[in-house]
Amino acid sequence: MTIRDDHALAADLATEAGERLLETRRRTGFGDAAALRAEGDRSAHVFLMESLARLRPSDCVLSEEATREERLDPRRQSASRVWIVDPLDGTREFSEEGRADWAVHVALWDRGALAAGAVALPAQGRTLTTAEPPTLPAFDPAANNGRFRIAVSRTRPPEFVQKLAYLVGADLVPIGSAGAKISAVLTGEVEAYVHAGGQFEWDSAAPVAVAQAAGAHASRIDGSPLTYNQVDPSLPDILVSLPDLASALLAGIRDLHR
Repeated sequence: MTIRDDHALAADLATEAGERLLETRRRTGFGDAAALRAEGDRSAHVFLMESLARLRPSDCVLSEEATREERLDPRRQSASRVWIVDPLDGTREFSEEGRADWAVHVALWDRGALAAGAVALPAQGRTLTTAEPPTLPAFDPAANNGRFRIAVSRTRPPEFVQKLAYLVGADLVPIGSAGAKISAVLTGEVEAYVHAGGQFEWDSAAPVAVAQAAGAHASRIDGSPLTYNQVDPSLPDILVSLPDLASALLAGIRDLHR
């Protein structure tokens, strides 16, 4: 593994973890979904934690798979650099044969802001990274009668997003993991992602880092900034979209809340 800087490290670790997860899928098979999910979570977490301990020993790490005590480690709050990782984002999709909408997230928070990040989409054969941010697709209002697409949860799309889609003239597209949804905005499969059903920092840190580097809009659904490395890692809502659509979506959300 060649480590050039934090951007490259995030991309290398996310990609390698993803390749290991593909091997776990092949080796374990899909006969026992719970066992496959557990092994995927465990093995990717161990790989990322051991790699960061070796390559960035002075940095802290916040992982979805960490224990409660590890998440509350007071050293994280005083640290200047914290890696925020989701070893396997979309465990449900990972355990379903043929699904590719799951991801690995590796992000670096440095002195108050996201500084680097990568989202590996192993079953799609690609990694989106701040080292080489993707080029955002252009939104053509004349296409499809001005309608656009909003990525939502496969299993629990928030009711207000269905109302929002009707209000702003959008179609809902179910996609698995949060990383896959935000990546879909950056690659042109959808134009926006709206969520308000509860999340944590590791669900969005890496994809938001890449989205911001690419020039996409990323905020809370009230338009306030997304903040990371908080004592409570809960980050319950998010809006990521192409820049030209952000104002209309935020206005629609405000109208619904009224």
